[in-house]
Amino acid sequence: MKQRIDELIEIINEANRNYYTLDKPTITDQEYDRYMEELIRLETKYPDLKRIDSPTSRVGGQIIDSFKKVTHEKTMLSLGDIFNSDEIISFDEKIKKTIKNPKYIAELKMDGLSVSLIYKDGKLIRAATRGDGRIGEDITHNAKTIKDIPLTINKPIDIEVRGEIYMKKSIFNKLNEEGANFANPRNAAAGSVRQLDSKVAAKRKLSCFIYHLPNPEDYGIYTHENALKFMRELGFKINPNNKKINDINELMDYIDYWTNNRPDLPYEIDGIVIKVNDLNDQEKLGFTARSPKWAIAYKFPPELVLTRVKKIVFTVGRTGQVTPSADLEPVRVSGSLISRATLHNEDYVKEKDIRERDIVSIKKAGDVIPEIVKVIKERRDGTQKPFEMIKKCPMCKSDLSKKENESAYYCNNNSCPSREQEKLIHYTSRAAMNITGFGEAIIEDFYNRGYLKSVLDFYHLDKYREELMELEGFGNKSITKLLNEIENSKKASLERLLFGLSIRHVGTKTADIISNHFKNMNNIMNAKLDEIAEIKDIGPKIAKSIIEYFEDENNKNLIESLKNEGVNMTYLKQKATDQTIFTDKTFVLTGSLKTYTRSEAKDKIETLGGSVSSSVSKKTSVVIAGEEAGTKLKKAQDLELTIWTEEEFINNLSKY
Repeated sequence: MKQRIDELIEIINEANRNYYTLDKPTITDQEYDRYMEELIRLETKYPDLKRIDSPTSRVGGQIIDSFKKVTHEKTMLSLGDIFNSDEIISFDEKIKKTIKNPKYIAELKMDGLSVSLIYKDGKLIRAATRGDGRIGEDITHNAKTIKDIPLTINKPIDIEVRGEIYMKKSIFNKLNEEGANFANPRNAAAGSVRQLDSKVAAKRKLSCFIYHLPNPEDYGIYTHENALKFMRELGFKINPNNKKINDINELMDYIDYWTNNRPDLPYEIDGIVIKVNDLNDQEKLGFTARSPKWAIAYKFPPELVLTRVKKIVFTVGRTGQVTPSADLEPVRVSGSLISRATLHNEDYVKEKDIRERDIVSIKKAGDVIPEIVKVIKERRDGTQKPFEMIKKCPMCKSDLSKKENESAYYCNNNSCPSREQEKLIHYTSRAAMNITGFGEAIIEDFYNRGYLKSVLDFYHLDKYREELMELEGFGNKSITKLLNEIENSKKASLERLLFGLSIRHVGTKTADIISNHFKNMNNIMNAKLDEIAEIKDIGPKIAKSIIEYFEDENNKNLIESLKNEGVNMTYLKQKATDQTIFTDKTFVLTGSLKTYTRSEAKDKIETLGGSVSSSVSKKTSVVIAGEEAGTKLKKAQDLELTIWTEEEFINNLSKY
C-alpha cells in the first residue's frame, strides 16, 4: 500500500505543479479527481501511512484552537511608499548616488497578505503571516490548502521563501454572489487564512505568488532575478509579469502600462514594487530602521469610476446637523463596493452641481472615503433637476435652521429620534466612553424598544436583563459582558465624558484641553464665557457652545444623574512632574499598533508629558511606526527623524 500511496502522491503533486505553477495541465480534471479519491480512500484505511506532504491536506479538515505566535528568523520588513513620477525619479537618483547604472526588477504589488514559508528537507513545515515583521501567526494548516503553495519542492533542501497570498477576482465575486459579504479580495484573503477550520480556507480557493528569498547567498545566488528563477525551478509560482528594468525610462513605461492595464488582471494590484537587482548593490545601499533603501513601493493613484446618483438622501447627526448623501448605483472602487458618498452640505452640492440621476466620477479619498470628483454633465438627459435643500427634518419633520457663518442646516428639535440615537452611538464610541458591544443596529433596536432614550439609560439597562435575554443573540454571558462594559465606563476620565456628551464643536482634543484646565465637571459647568474662551486653542465659538449646553436645565439634570450613578467627573490624566523620555517631545503615530489603540497610545504619551501630532515635520521628535506604516514613516526617514518600533515604544513606557 505504501508504494501505491507514494505513487499517487507523485502523480497528484506533478499534476499540481504543471497546472498551478507552469499553467500546463497534463491530466484531465476527471483523472485528477479519480487519483485524489483513491488517495483519500487509502489514507483513511491506512492512516499510519499518510505523509506530511500528502496533497489531501489541501482538502482541509484540520481545526486549531487558536493561532500560535512565531518569530521570524529574519525580520519581514515593510517597504516605503511613493505616489508620483517625481518620487520615482527621486528614488532612482538616490540609488545612483551610491550605485552606478543600477538595474532594477519591477514587480506587480499584489493586494493580499504577506506569508513566510519554511521547508525542511524540501517539505513544507511552517507558514506564517508577516504580523509586525518580527512576530507573526502560524497559518500552516490553511497554507496547505492553497494549491499554488507546494507541499514538497523539487530539491530536498532547507529553505525559507516569502510571498503574497491573494484571492482572484473571479473567486471573490463568486463568494459574494453566494452570500458572503467581503469588502474586497484583500480582506477576503486575510479573513480566509485566519480561519481556525482549514476546510473553510480550502473552499475559498486562495492563490499565492512567491517574490522573495531571504538568504540567496546561501544558494550561490547574487541577483534578485536569479533568485526568482531559482524559486521557480524549485516549484514555486512566480508572477510572470515581473520584468528586469535597465533605466528610468523603462521603469516609467512599465508603470504606465500596468497603471492602464491592471483592470485586465485576474487579481487586484495596488502598485508596483521596484527592487535593485544586484544583491551586492543592495548590501551597499543598506536599510533604514523599518525598510530597505534598495526597494520602494509605488502606489497607484486613486481609481476613478463612473456611476449614477440614484437619490440624494439626508441624515441627522448627534448635534442635529442634517447632511446630504448620494445613494449610488453600487460600483467597485479600489477593491471596495461603494453605494453611498457624503455630500457634506448644501454649498458643496450646489458648487459641484450634483443632481439626482447624474452620472458622476467617484474615488476613494486617500483610498478610504468615497468622494464624488465631478459630474459628467454631457451625460445628462433632461431628467436631472437642480438640487434643493430640504426645509424640514427628515426624521421628526421639525423646521431646519442655518447657523450664522455656517453652511450646515440643523434640526431644532432636541428630542429628534435620529439625533438621540446618534448621541447614544457617539457616547459608546472608543474615543468617548469606550463601551464595546454596542453597534448602530443594537442601539437602534434598544431605542425603539424603549430601553435607551438618553445616555443615562445605559446605567439602567440592568433593569431589562430578563427582556434582553429574550432577544436574538443575547444570552446571559453576552448581557453580563455588556453590563460590565457599562459599569467600567464609569471610571473613564473627564475628557471622555465631556466628548461623549455631544456638545457642539467639542471634539476629543478640545475636551482634553478643557478637562485638563478645569480638572472637574463642576468647574466646567460654573465657568464663565471669558474663562473658557481665553484657554489656548479654544476661543469664543467653542466657549459659547459649552456655556449654552450647561445653561440647559435638562443637561444640568443629566450631569447630576450621571454623578448619582457613580460616573467619574474628574480629570484622571496627570501630567508627569518628573522628566521622562516623553517630556516636551512631539510624537507622531503611524501604522497600526497591536498593543494599544491610537487613542490609548496618545493618552500614554500625554500622561508622560509628551504631545501627539497628526503630521510629520522637522519639529517632530519621534515617529512611532506600527504595522504597515505608510507615507509618514517615509517622510520621517527622509528627514532622518528618530523612529521607534512598537516594541521600543512599549519598552520606553515600561520605564515609568
